[in-house]
Amino acid sequence: MKRVARVAVALLVLVALLFLAGFPARTYFDQRNALAATTDRLEVLRKSNKTLSGRTSELQSDAAVERLAREQYNLVRPGEEAYAILPGPEGPAPAKVAAPAPKKQSWLDKVADTLSFWN
Repeated sequence: MKRVARVAVALLVLVALLFLAGFPARTYFDQRNALAATTDRLEVLRKSNKTLSGRTSELQSDAAVERLAREQYNLVRPGEEAYAILPGPEGPAPAKVAAPAPKKQSWLDKVADTLSFWN
């Protein structure tokens, strides 16, 4: 009887140790996964910052500002005239194709459709 009690106490202590060690291990793995995800996100943001830094230095030139003013805002220099080319008229409307007339169903087909509806 004493031996069974000792084994039961030892198992209880072992389960308690595993239970107590499980929470910190789970927290450690969660933090490690969060750190890996944050590191990946940081790398993406660094690449994006590098691209945007190159774009800002590109937009510092007068030629780039003028190009954007002409393309996006339709601005022109004094003495120039701006023209807008409109799309041409659409061609004739395509002929509509008539849908085929529905087949007349026999009473047997109607019963089969009704029965297949309930399946």
